[in-house]
Amino acid sequence: MTDKRTPPLTPAVLHILIALSAGELHGYAIMKQVQQDSDGEVSMGPGTLYGSLNRMMAAGLVAESAKRSAPELDDARRIYYRITPQGKAALDAELQRLEQVVAVARQRKTGLAS
Repeated sequence: MTDKRTPPLTPAVLHILIALSAGELHGYAIMKQVQQDSDGEVSMGPGTLYGSLNRMMAAGLVAESAKRSAPELDDARRIYYRITPQGKAALDAELQRLEQVVAVARQRKTGLAS
């Protein structure tokens, strides 16, 4: 059963958490991962990404990583982000919530299951 105290995540936050669930990424890599994960259906601009990341850091869902790339391989100014245990719990709760929604919709034959 889902924790009813966990509010639903916005689409941007959900996509960012999914991208970071595979490992630490910098901002541009998060945008590219979201686009790849959604088969190009979701395109996240810098304003949405960094606004969401700032709110997510304030909520404890993500944190800046100590990871820095070698300057000769990447831009040393890039900030990497990682999902926190609280972020993983929020992602798990949201995935469970979405699974329940899909199960109910399929059960009621809303056209999602053919």
